[in-house]
Amino acid sequence: MLLPGGGLGMNSMMDDMNLIQQAQRHHLVVRELGEEIDLEIGPGDDDPAFANTPLIGGPPREPSAEDHDESKNMVMVSQLPSDDQDMSKGQPVKRKKKVVKRWREEWADTYKWAYVDVKEGTARIFCSVCREYGRKHRRNPYGNEGSRNMQMSALEEHNNSLLHKEALRLQMASKDKIIADKPIYVKALMSKTAGSIVEAALKRDPHEVEFIQSLQEVVHALERVIAKNSHYVSIMERLLEPERMIVFRVPWVDDRGETNVNRGFRVQFNQALGPCRGGFRFHPSMTLSITKFLGFEQTLKNALSPYKIGGAAGGSDFDPKGKSDNEVKSSFCYMWSLVAFSGVLNDCLLSWQVMRFCQSFMNEMYRYLGIDKDLPSEEMGVGTREMGYLFGQYRRLAGHFQGSFTGPRIFWSGSSLRTEATGYGLVFFAQLLLADLNKDFKGLRCVVSGSGKIALHVLEKLIAYGALPITVSDSKGYLVDEEGFDYMKISFLREIKAQNRSLRDYSKTYARSKYYDEAKPWTERCDVAFPCATQNEIDQSDAISLVNSGCRILVEGSNMPCTPDAVDILRKANVLIAPAVAAGAGGQVVAGEFELNHECNSVNWSPEDFESKLQEAMKQTYQRSLKAAADFGYQKESPEALVHGAIISAFLTLAQAMTDQGCV
Repeated sequence: MLLPGGGLGMNSMMDDMNLIQQAQRHHLVVRELGEEIDLEIGPGDDDPAFANTPLIGGPPREPSAEDHDESKNMVMVSQLPSDDQDMSKGQPVKRKKKVVKRWREEWADTYKWAYVDVKEGTARIFCSVCREYGRKHRRNPYGNEGSRNMQMSALEEHNNSLLHKEALRLQMASKDKIIADKPIYVKALMSKTAGSIVEAALKRDPHEVEFIQSLQEVVHALERVIAKNSHYVSIMERLLEPERMIVFRVPWVDDRGETNVNRGFRVQFNQALGPCRGGFRFHPSMTLSITKFLGFEQTLKNALSPYKIGGAAGGSDFDPKGKSDNEVKSSFCYMWSLVAFSGVLNDCLLSWQVMRFCQSFMNEMYRYLGIDKDLPSEEMGVGTREMGYLFGQYRRLAGHFQGSFTGPRIFWSGSSLRTEATGYGLVFFAQLLLADLNKDFKGLRCVVSGSGKIALHVLEKLIAYGALPITVSDSKGYLVDEEGFDYMKISFLREIKAQNRSLRDYSKTYARSKYYDEAKPWTERCDVAFPCATQNEIDQSDAISLVNSGCRILVEGSNMPCTPDAVDILRKANVLIAPAVAAGAGGQVVAGEFELNHECNSVNWSPEDFESKLQEAMKQTYQRSLKAAADFGYQKESPEALVHGAIISAFLTLAQAMTDQGCV
C-alpha cells in the first residue's frame, strides 16, 4: 500500500509502466501520432457512421507467465520502503499521460469487439455490442467501477468479460462481413435463386437478426422445391412479408404511482389457411425481430398440423417476474399484520401490477383479436394468470364472451391438459423417431434445458416412458441429478419455481445433485437432448459438447434453439434433429384446436382421451414431414430429413392456399 505522501507520484509511475508493458504485450508499434483517445469515463452514444466498421481479429489472448512476472514486479514497486517514498515528495507531480495512438490493425486484432467512434469531438474506444465505453467495459459491466487505470487497461479487463465473449461469438458467426447492430450469419446457398430471396430480405430488414436467421433456415430447406418450380419464388417473397405488424405503446402505473411505458407487438404473419393463432410473450428481450421470427415459425407450425389455421406472434418487453413483490410488501405491511388471510391477500397484491399492465396492453390489442381474426395463446412469461387478465379485459371491451383465448383455466373454458400438451407432444414425437430406429426411451439418459411448463412436462413423460432425465436449467445455470428425476422431485421443482427460488435450493434437499453456475447442461453425458428454454441457446461450442457427450437425437422444444453454426456441427455429426416446427405443435396448435372445438368446450376430456388424440396428431405431423422429405430426395436416415421435410410440407400447404386466393 502506498503512503499518502507519495501516492500521486507513484500512481503516475505505475501508469507509465502499465502503458509500456501493455504496448509491449500487444505489440503496438508507434509509427506516428494520430487521434487522441480520451481516457475520460462516461456513457457512449451509438453513431451509425461507425456501425459498418469491419472488425477483424482472433480469439482473446490468455495471460502468459511473462505477464505474471510483470504484474509481480508491479507489486514489488508498490512495496517500496517509506524512505524512497519520502524522496518522491520533493519531486514535481507528473501529470497523467494520455494514450495517443492511431486505431490500427493491431488494435482490431487484439480487441475484436471494439471500434473507435467520436464522442463530443474526441475519439473514444467503444464496444461493438453495448455501444458504450469506459466503466461499462470493466470486468463486471453491470456497475463495478474497478480501478481507475487507463482505458487500454479497462479494455484488457473487458477482454475476459462475459460481454466480450458474447461479442466474439457473434463476430465469428458473421462470415460475409454484413455488419448490423448484431452480426448476421449468412448461410451458403446452392442456387442463385434461393440466394436472391435472402439477399432481398437482408436489404429490407438488415437489423432483424433473429428473423433473418429463421428465414435462412427455411430457404435452405426449400432450395430443391424452388429449383423444381420457379413459381414458388414469388410465393416465398410474399410469405416473408407479414400481412400486418402492430407496434404500440403500453402505459401503466405501478404500485408507487409512477408511470411506466413498455412496447407492445403483434405480427399477424399469414392468414391464408384461416384465422391467426400464436402466443403472447412477455420478456425484456422482446423486439419486432423476435416477434416476426416467432410469427414466421408459428405460421409454418400451424400449416404442418392437421388443423388449418394461420400464424401470428406478439407480446411486449415487459417483465412479469417479481412485479409488485417489494413494492406491495412495503405499501401494505400494516394491512397484512391486521388481516388473518394474509396468504390469500399476498397472492392478490402480487398480481395487481401485472393485471394493470395486461389491461393496458389489451386496451390496444383487443380490436385486432377475435375468433375469426386472431387467437392468442400462452408463451414465455405469459401463463394462466396473465391470460386470465388479458381475457377479462378483452371480454369487457369487446362486450361478449368467446373462447378465443387458448390456455385458460378449466373452470371457464379450455381442455384439461392444455399446459401439458407441448411437453408431452415433444416426447411423443421423439418416441416416433426412436421407433423408426428400433429403439425406445427405456434407460436413455436425457438432458433438458429450461425449468418452465414445457421442460417439467417433458420430464414427466420421459419418466413415464422409462427414460432417465438428469438436468433442468434456469438463467443462472443448470442442475444435474445423476440419479434422475422422479415424480416427487418434479413436484419439488415446481414448488421451487412457484416461490421464485433458485434451483440451487434443490441441492440442499437432494445432496447428490449439483448446481453449476453460469453453465449449460450440454456437457453432460446423454443420448437425447431437449432444449426447452429459448432461441439460440445452443451455440457452436455447445453443439461440440453435445456431440462429444454422445447425443444422437436433439428434440427442439423451444423455437430455433440452435444457432446456424451449431446446426452445421450437429448435422455433420449425424445428430438427428426433430424440429420445433413439427415436434412443438402439441400445445398451441393441437390443444388449442381441441379447445376451440365446441365438443371440447362442453365436455371435459379425460387424460387418456386427450393423450390419445395428441399422439394421433403428432403421428400425422411426423408422417407428413417424412413423406415430404422423401418426395424431394432426402433419405429417412439423413439428419436433415425431418427438418427439411417439415418445412417443405408446411410451405407447400401455404403456397397452394396463397395461389388459390390470388395476389392478396
